[in-house]
Amino acid sequence: MTVIDLNADLGEGFGRWRLTDDEQLLSVVTSANVACGFHAGDAATMRRVCELAAERGVTIGAQVSYRDLAGFGRRAMDVPPVELAAEVAYQIGALEVFARAAGARVAYVKPHGALYNRVVRDAEQARAVVDGVLLADASLPVLGLPGSRLLELAGKAGLPAVTEAFADRAYTDEGALVPRGRDGAVLTDPDTVVERSVSLARSGAVTAHSGRRVQVRARSLCLHGDTPGAVGLARLVRDRLVAAGVRVEAFA
Repeated sequence: MTVIDLNADLGEGFGRWRLTDDEQLLSVVTSANVACGFHAGDAATMRRVCELAAERGVTIGAQVSYRDLAGFGRRAMDVPPVELAAEVAYQIGALEVFARAAGARVAYVKPHGALYNRVVRDAEQARAVVDGVLLADASLPVLGLPGSRLLELAGKAGLPAVTEAFADRAYTDEGALVPRGRDGAVLTDPDTVVERSVSLARSGAVTAHSGRRVQVRARSLCLHGDTPGAVGLARLVRDRLVAAGVRVEAFA
């Protein structure tokens, strides 16, 4: 039977501001990418999301990013590798405190935003992320784009490398994500997102922005929690996957 994990970016708030419906999404997804305070999230938010995830049996992952609260971690930054490695480890360690207090643990790491896209091709920044993960916990899986330098270097360092795909993002012919600034980069039509989810899970293929079919084999499927109607769409995707004979199960 085909098996797929459903992950979502959660805890993306700060103080009184909340972007994602964490409680509702945690009733759908199997893995939670929890913001660790650098692009979003604060101590109270991280603690609350870890407690909710642990109650529901959802796997907790650290979503690490550049230090960019004002830009939501989506602005390109040049951070020295030694500094970036330390900041990645710092974010993982902060989340681990709250995960353990909730009776769980940080089970994987996923970069966010500009860092996620940067480490697809930038070996130096990818190596820094891997070094940060190794510093925090040398057993942690790393979640990223198939074919990325991040997963290549993670694998060479002995870290489990886990591939993911995006149901609501447009792809290039090379299997990379279309930049958010371009028209059509983010897909919002429910039928399209559901169809792509089933296709990605069952055949490992998706229709690129150009119309060409490209291979994107992934163990985890990301559903963005900051788009309109995110909760309803996530439930629809999970229901259709199950109806198509796909087992929805965390990878870690």
